[in-house]
Amino acid sequence: MSQLSPACYNFPVNPKPVTLTIAEVEHIANLARLELTEEEKTRFSQQLSAILDYIAQLQSLDTAHILPTSSVLPVRSALRSDDPRLGLEQEALFANAPKIEDHQFRVPPVLE
Repeated sequence: MSQLSPACYNFPVNPKPVTLTIAEVEHIANLARLELTEEEKTRFSQQLSAILDYIAQLQSLDTAHILPTSSVLPVRSALRSDDPRLGLEQEALFANAPKIEDHQFRVPPVLE
């Protein structure tokens, strides 16, 4: 499996601050099927603009030397190791079976 260069994961940087207009907030609210008051439109315009500005700040960080990861925690298995071992003896296996026929479990038919 070939590995891509870490630089290819960098997103383009948007140096100027982002300010959402009331019309853009109304469009987003319409897509989300939300009805907003004028006060909410103004507040969300400021809040969403601040979020987009923060994302722009994060995108301006130099991450060329950092490999992309799916987790920051070390990989470990929560399962026990799968070690082969002997199974039950046939007598012990059939000890609690209600019916045995030709060395097999006998069960009632499911469909009639």
